[in-house]
Amino acid sequence: MTSSAESKVIENFGDTCIDRDVEKGKLVLADGTVFEGLSFGAPVSKSGEVVFNTGMVGYPESLTDPSYRGQILVFTFPMMGNYGVPGDELDEWGLPKYFESSDIHVAGVIVADYSWEYSHWAAKKSLSEWLKEHNIPALYGIDTRMLTKKIREKGSLLGKIEFAGQPVAIEDPNLRNLVAEVSLKVPRVFNAGKSPRIVAVDCGIKNNIIRCLCQQEVQVTVVPFDYDLKAHAAEYDGIFISNGPGNPEMAQATIEQLKWAITTDIPIFGICLGNQLLALAAGGRTYKMKFGNRGANVPCVDLLSGQCYITSQNHGFAVDEASLPAEWQPLFFNANDYSNEGIIHRTKKIFSSQFHPEASAGPLDTRFLFKRFIDNVRGVETPLRAPLNTHFFRLQKFRKVLILGSGGLSIGQAGEFDYSGSQAIKALKEEGLEVVLMNPNIATVQTSKNLANKVYFLPVTTEFVKRVLDKEQPDCLLVSMGGQTALNVGIALYESGDLARRGVHVLGTPIQTVIDTEDRELFKERLDEIHEKLALSYPATTVEEAIEVAERIGYPVLVRSAFALGGLGSGFAESREELVELVSRSFTCSEQLLIDKDLRGWKEIEYEVVRDCYDNCVTVCNMENFDPLGIHTGDSIVVAPSQTLTNREYMMLRDTAIKVVRHLGVIGECNIQYALNPESEEYCIIEVNARLSRSSALASKATGYPLAYVAAKLALGNNLIQISNRVTGTTTACFEPSLDYCVVKVPRWDLKKFHRVSPLLGSCMKSVGEVMSIGRRFEEALQKAVRMVNPLVQGFDLPAVEWSEAEVLSLLKHPDDRRIHAIALAMERGMSVADIHAVTKIDKWFLSKLDHIHRARAWLKGRALAELGKERMKVLKCLGFSDLQIANALAFSAEQAGLSKREKESLVRAQRKAEGVVPVVKQVDTLAAEFPAMTNYLYVTYSGCEHDVAFDDHGVMVLGCGPYAIGSSVEFDWAAVSCIRALKESGKKTIVVNFNPETVSTDYDESDRLYFEELSLERILDIYEAEQSEGVIISVGGQIPNNLSLPLAHNQVRIFGTAPTDIECAEDRSKFSDMCDRLGIDQPEWVPVTSVEKAYEFVERVDFPVLVRPSFVLSGAAMSVCMNEEHLRQCLGRAAMISSEYPVVVSKFVLGAKEIEFDAVADHGEIINYAISEHVENAGVHSGDATLLLPSMKLYTETERRIRAIARAIAKELHITGPFNIQLLAKNNDVKVIECNLRASRTFPFISKTFDFNFIELATRVMVGLPYRRGNIVLKDLNYVGCKAPMFSFTRLSGADPTTGVEMASTGEVACYGESVSEAFLKAVLSTNFHFKFFTPEDQSVRNFLISIPEDDFNQFREGIEILKTMNIDFYATKGTFARLQSCDIDPARLHRVYKSNEGNEDLAVDYIRRQTVHLAIIVPNNNTDQAITEGYKIRRMAVDFNVPLIVNIKCALEFVRAFEKYTKQGPEFLKIKCMQEYYDGNK
Repeated sequence: MTSSAESKVIENFGDTCIDRDVEKGKLVLADGTVFEGLSFGAPVSKSGEVVFNTGMVGYPESLTDPSYRGQILVFTFPMMGNYGVPGDELDEWGLPKYFESSDIHVAGVIVADYSWEYSHWAAKKSLSEWLKEHNIPALYGIDTRMLTKKIREKGSLLGKIEFAGQPVAIEDPNLRNLVAEVSLKVPRVFNAGKSPRIVAVDCGIKNNIIRCLCQQEVQVTVVPFDYDLKAHAAEYDGIFISNGPGNPEMAQATIEQLKWAITTDIPIFGICLGNQLLALAAGGRTYKMKFGNRGANVPCVDLLSGQCYITSQNHGFAVDEASLPAEWQPLFFNANDYSNEGIIHRTKKIFSSQFHPEASAGPLDTRFLFKRFIDNVRGVETPLRAPLNTHFFRLQKFRKVLILGSGGLSIGQAGEFDYSGSQAIKALKEEGLEVVLMNPNIATVQTSKNLANKVYFLPVTTEFVKRVLDKEQPDCLLVSMGGQTALNVGIALYESGDLARRGVHVLGTPIQTVIDTEDRELFKERLDEIHEKLALSYPATTVEEAIEVAERIGYPVLVRSAFALGGLGSGFAESREELVELVSRSFTCSEQLLIDKDLRGWKEIEYEVVRDCYDNCVTVCNMENFDPLGIHTGDSIVVAPSQTLTNREYMMLRDTAIKVVRHLGVIGECNIQYALNPESEEYCIIEVNARLSRSSALASKATGYPLAYVAAKLALGNNLIQISNRVTGTTTACFEPSLDYCVVKVPRWDLKKFHRVSPLLGSCMKSVGEVMSIGRRFEEALQKAVRMVNPLVQGFDLPAVEWSEAEVLSLLKHPDDRRIHAIALAMERGMSVADIHAVTKIDKWFLSKLDHIHRARAWLKGRALAELGKERMKVLKCLGFSDLQIANALAFSAEQAGLSKREKESLVRAQRKAEGVVPVVKQVDTLAAEFPAMTNYLYVTYSGCEHDVAFDDHGVMVLGCGPYAIGSSVEFDWAAVSCIRALKESGKKTIVVNFNPETVSTDYDESDRLYFEELSLERILDIYEAEQSEGVIISVGGQIPNNLSLPLAHNQVRIFGTAPTDIECAEDRSKFSDMCDRLGIDQPEWVPVTSVEKAYEFVERVDFPVLVRPSFVLSGAAMSVCMNEEHLRQCLGRAAMISSEYPVVVSKFVLGAKEIEFDAVADHGEIINYAISEHVENAGVHSGDATLLLPSMKLYTETERRIRAIARAIAKELHITGPFNIQLLAKNNDVKVIECNLRASRTFPFISKTFDFNFIELATRVMVGLPYRRGNIVLKDLNYVGCKAPMFSFTRLSGADPTTGVEMASTGEVACYGESVSEAFLKAVLSTNFHFKFFTPEDQSVRNFLISIPEDDFNQFREGIEILKTMNIDFYATKGTFARLQSCDIDPARLHRVYKSNEGNEDLAVDYIRRQTVHLAIIVPNNNTDQAITEGYKIRRMAVDFNVPLIVNIKCALEFVRAFEKYTKQGPEFLKIKCMQEYYDGNK
């Protein structure tokens, strides 16, 4: 990217428009470095001092700030011009409303990217037009991060922006009297006649300073910098000294006037330059800073109160505190670099601030200083003589903490709480607390050994938590890291008095504050107290109340549940009928609903806020939804930081967030969501989450600010100033991160896995995971993110299937998970940005960026590779096009047309590298390169010219799991983290590649280097080549990295572990089946399918049912059991689409067989450790949806022997080195192999934690050739049982059939332990939000069971019927089941016939559920008749919608009844309270 060292010329890195012709210019620095750029300002050469500003908003304000006089301003935020430039409207004092002066004072502007298309209701022109009007040059396409680092290291540099034919000399503006240039010449009076009277000395005064003074209801006379203060002393009551540009010593005229003024008793207040001039007048000294402080996020500590404020700054000189005379003292200091930020006279009413309390652009936290000054003038306040506060707070001491986890992953409550909980445990242990964790999620990192001191795998419910509290007797409880599950338990314990009775203190935000935010009516009352508003809304506690308030507001309305997560129980109602249906369901989730005015179409904005108990408060990250209000933020594309907000809007919402958080009394972290009118500054608050949330994990990873870690520290009473910024290692955590990149989050849905589910996106969250991408342009970040979500999609491309015009329009109006591709197709068919905006209400700025991609794709289509050239290749890569995406669009020659996609991708890669178009590696450092980063948190971009890091580690690359999806969840993050930690413990350097913000593996202190990047062939090669890595581990991240094994090997990448060719043999269904036949290993009969006819021939021979299975997939994607020909035809088409390049296999499905998991680690084909677990359900339920028992309880000894023999044969044949999993069928000692996965499986955390032996740690040592200790756990005779149960999210998937099958449907899993199968099983089931009402001594009333069991399954449940007959149970049964129950001698008075909807209108099964008179529904589907599925579906779906406990598998139903019987006899003591260590110790 850089030419010869002599010329030091750095090329521009490219535009974002494929066919834009832009004039070129260059930035020439005094040290000889030349940056080539693209012009968007006036083509005029100018020189100046090159400085940088780290603010993310407020370019109109900054460019008109007189303090920038003579400076070439580098904006570190990479995208400028987004919201255009507002008009020249004047405010009530006749001042320009949006500008800090009437002129642009900078000498020039440098940005990374310029937005030619702007979007904002207040904009009147583009930034380019405005700059040209004022004759200001501006360049983009320059690596501003590289430039900022250069200034940081060498100090402020002189330079010039120069255009061809316009040579100009480099001059130092600080040698000029810049104050004289910007100061007014004739005094100007504001608020004439008011009192007191203030004289404001204009050294370059900003309009907002004048405005802030006028707002104090005083007369303000702005006078020139050399105004004779002494001669006019009778005309004013107080003196204000303004900000201004340049060297303070050049303003000698002002200094001389101040020397007289400070001898009087006249109150004086100075800002910025005014602070320096006061110090000089007092006899102190100033000095030129290395590069100055210019930004809107600088923390300054008030030495009188100890309070820390976030301030706006723009200065290159500072006061030398040591030079101050004895009667002066420091007032503020900079918490980052410890420079002076203000001085105060010890006896007189004179003080100053180096920062800008008027803050435009910037935060408004210190505007109170204007009031303090005017109070001094009015005599209200005595001189500030308070002693310096050097005592920095005492911590509250705690001994032991109980942390409540969130349980199994579900939609709306996923891996983000594993990340936050892990951070909290780390933080609290650092503070010396004993940490007890209660969380049944077996797959998480936080429940691993050696993190918490004790781990309880128990349901996170009120009753279980009370029992743990009684046993452990902690003195504090942390509920803010466990999502809504933990929060609701905390609230219940608080309200019942159980916490107070036990003397347990809740850490962090008080529970009453949580209640105030969760209870919608209380929340509204609290906001009313500070004159902040919610959207028009009313609470309702009955259906009738809901109807009444909806009609008062007017339809459509939004219904939301209190005390719910992820929009559970929410939705839009267009009519009374829809409202009644919706609220009837919602009241089963919550006792209180809020009926809101419909604000769809408004912008949705979020802020993450942190506050300590000393009232220091910062906003860590703001985020803007790509989608307008109406789509749950968890289902929306989210962009950080916001791209379309002006400084006024950004700071307005920021200040409101801080005001609300302070008023509510939040301690720790908090999320606040707004609706912002896209046509004005009108806003309202949607909600406040006084806990760690999904957005918290995203904000942490987007900024590098560890929110959960900091929040845990604050919960103990630490203050923000004391906590260090763990990225820089030198600055404080009391700051607001400044980003010099763009982050895009895109949700991941798995809606296609569910039959009948509604794909429409709305107020109730449906996504199962999310990805996060980082780029220095929005287009780049968005295309990366789209690829991350689905490796089969290459970016903002056209859909694979053609949609009609009506379908496209419908998708734009009523979005589902295909919306982004609908926008691409709409653009392809000629819809303009304005047209699409009119339909979708997506901001035009976002749509214009998508249009850049569309136009580039259209230009690219059908061209030859040779036509691209270097410049066009740079544009494509800056727009985020992948090599494969480019290859797919190109036309290749006849001899190349037959090449595979991967081969064409390689041609593009080779051509690109030959032209020198290669990516660079940049750091996430929280402060936009202003301070060096201690961590290596990295991303890859083409919008840059140099790497931020040196590549000398040559570490081991570990590929992560990608987005959480059904089948690939937190268990693979656990595996990756276990692998990373094993490598680090053995002295290996580690490089992690992953892009899931919810994971622990993407915490920057887990590895030596973290790349938040794509898991694609192109990107892995980029990183591997740059790092010169020792090798890559692909077997701990699930299917995504596993699928890259062969392509990586073909590119000479060293793969640790099993050879890629052997991995392919296991993954390719046909090859694997051939191998099993060759080895004499039994398997269900099978045939590779190349046509539908061949499948039908196979079925004629073996008969239905058959199993359709594609290759190289996870979670049984497109896998189906087919019962008839029509179903088979549909399944074959879907499987071929999922795995188009690999064979589809059809095999005989074995009914009534037991399924078994064999997990193991092998070394060059020799098994060195293994575990065997069995499914409770019969085969036919995907292993991820099955209930597992470990150790296996009901397998014959001969069956286990045969399993081991099969596993040894497979391991030897495939030369397995590392982790692997085999799934088998067993029926009467007849064992058949289903499949083999040569990677970690979802059961590895379960077996590792059950046997107290980390299988992944062993596998890691084996794969990289380190010494290892063999396991011997199979010989252990465990005296406890582990039960792993699936966690489903059917409540959120409207319309989905809550059944299980061969394609996985669960979103998470839990595991519990007990001394018997029944104990472990019941604990596990209760951990999955199974709210069953057990008999208690106080309540022995009848329990109603609704039962519908097919004839084939009924005999398996006869034992269960006999048990239930002995209990106070009434049976409600559908026709066939009723007849079968009659034959079981059940008392007729306890047996009731109910009807399906096609049998009549009375005594309908669904009505019993709707009325919630059913305590348990056992509704087992019948796979043989569509009608039974349809009727059974209605009952099952109704049970889910109305929160009735539901069991759909006959084996699980029987196991539950057995456990229910034991619980009824023994009571709660049947479910023992034991931590995992107690189970381990009891087995020694």
